[in-house]
Amino acid sequence: MTSSFSFVGADRRLALSAIALAASTFIAGCADMRGIDTHAQMRSPQSVGLLTEPSAADQAATVAPVDAQWWKALGDAQLNALIDTALADSPNLQSAQARIRKAWSLAQVSESAMGPQVNGQASAARNHAPANGMIPPPLAGNNYSTAEARINGSWSLDLFGKHRAALDAAVGSARAAQADMDAARVLLTSSMVQAYVQLSRLQAQEEVAMRAIDQRAHTLQLVRDRYDAGLDTTLEVRQSESGVPQAKVQLLQVREQKQLAQNALAALMGQPARAQELVASPITQLSLPRFPSQLSSNLLGRRADIVAARWRVEAAEQGIRQAKAEFYPDINLTAFLGLSSIGFNNFAKGSAREWGVGPALSLPIFDSGRLRANLSGTSADYELAVQAYNQAVITAVHDVADQVASVRAAQAQLPEQRRAADAAQSALDIANQRYAAGLGTYLNVLSAETNVLTQRQQMVDVEARILSTNAALAQALGGGYQQQTQSSSNSDSNAELDGNFPTQTNAPMDSAKS
Repeated sequence: MTSSFSFVGADRRLALSAIALAASTFIAGCADMRGIDTHAQMRSPQSVGLLTEPSAADQAATVAPVDAQWWKALGDAQLNALIDTALADSPNLQSAQARIRKAWSLAQVSESAMGPQVNGQASAARNHAPANGMIPPPLAGNNYSTAEARINGSWSLDLFGKHRAALDAAVGSARAAQADMDAARVLLTSSMVQAYVQLSRLQAQEEVAMRAIDQRAHTLQLVRDRYDAGLDTTLEVRQSESGVPQAKVQLLQVREQKQLAQNALAALMGQPARAQELVASPITQLSLPRFPSQLSSNLLGRRADIVAARWRVEAAEQGIRQAKAEFYPDINLTAFLGLSSIGFNNFAKGSAREWGVGPALSLPIFDSGRLRANLSGTSADYELAVQAYNQAVITAVHDVADQVASVRAAQAQLPEQRRAADAAQSALDIANQRYAAGLGTYLNVLSAETNVLTQRQQMVDVEARILSTNAALAQALGGGYQQQTQSSSNSDSNAELDGNFPTQTNAPMDSAKS
């Protein structure tokens, strides 16, 4: 039940008396919100292993803002162009942009409720009054005309902040939608880089597989020549014959994976028809990242998913304020000005003028529990938003810890793999020298060459893994970080990451508020 009181053109004393009566009625009978509380709390930095104060190492480190185009550090113009195409044509990003426009439109709707509202109305009618009705003579039993034109205005004082809370909640939702689009953008660019690196890796593996076929065919021919000379048996021939089909199977498998990588890259671009034409640059031409020795964990606050979750907590909190304000009266200032007459010929006369101005009050007295149920629901929404934020923080710390571990492992493998590749190449050089001097057989050369191909294949895998983990770490950190780059052929090692990264410096809760 809602009581409404309006005082338009009324006597001032009568208006004041009615206001006093309304206030006493409100105090005595408005809906009760007691007992509806929320106990959800946002996780503290310590609870997820983060320090509230930055360590000395973090204070000394220079952390750059998130680079929105972090992938350009790889130094591949073709990759940059493909990502630009993906950002322009991605249906997911276009959907996210539409959600942003919708969210800000809803915020504008909420904002409009805080300003004055003015509307006009006009009507004209020809009527017949019954002779025995409620309308007295001389209209009773006769036809008559009515005309009215009026401009109405109202303005909500919003003394209890209901409209302000609704606006703040809508703005929070809109900013969360913006953060969601940023998260989708980071995910898309990271996926593009990883798919591109995968395609580059498979192209290199295809070249190695083709060389392996030639090498095994050469080996087979040499064994057959030795068999004809009586130096080998049928067993050696049969063993060598199996090598060529095996190498061809490996080539077919690599080409299948390459086609799948092209399909994945084209789909991410939003242009699946271009799959066949996509060719990645050689992996050796991509710059390998030199990771900083320290990564400040306040970078977690830059993750778009954490920012979005924080804004949703803010929006839910404002939703509670709005629901509580519903328990209090609405007070509006209303006014109207117009013309009203019986008989069209009287409409333009000065006596047809009418106006009114005054306050209008509406307050809840009995609503069968509607307001309490609404408040309880918004409180539950707040708890859901808080727990979603807490989970986002936990997931972020987990993601970064995993990616740091993967990056450190890949970096540690690179110098060891280079040593293995150098040793294999040295063994091949020695085998060639011995064969040229007549001290060894060509089978020894072919065997050494097989090992070189194997080590080259593994080197490509390690370099690709470093690039892929770079993209994954950039995604985990919210889109980028300050980094130096080096060519994949320049150095044997990268700067080591601090293994204690997830337990350092500021909490994402603080960064997300900015």
